[in-house]
Amino acid sequence: MHIIETDRWVMMLPPEWLAEEDEDTIVIADRDEVGCIEISTICKEQGDFGSEEVSALARSESPDVCAWQSATLGGFTGCYASFTEEQAAIREWYVASGSVLLFITYSCDQDNGGMDDAAVDEILATLLPAAD
Repeated sequence: MHIIETDRWVMMLPPEWLAEEDEDTIVIADRDEVGCIEISTICKEQGDFGSEEVSALARSESPDVCAWQSATLGGFTGCYASFTEEQAAIREWYVASGSVLLFITYSCDQDNGGMDDAAVDEILATLLPAAD
């Protein structure tokens, strides 16, 4: 395992997964190139993200998603949905801790949907807010 560390969050990554920064997004992919995780960070200048605010943001940013569920990823909480779109299997999370909101997507070809779900869940379970 190795650690991905940003100014706002940290996460453990198995050796078979690689991470790189692409503009404002961290892109994580397995060596088999089945799918990838993308993590974008949004920070409030004042105050914290509340659960209603996170849910409202998810609904407004992904209006076609009907079934959002509660989600906890390590030290972050919010909502989660999975769906298919244009031949892709997609999983989305909007999760927050304090003033930090993460928008996380995992996508792969629809034919490979579910193949990496357990590995992705294990990786995201290690997500923690960075120490101040």
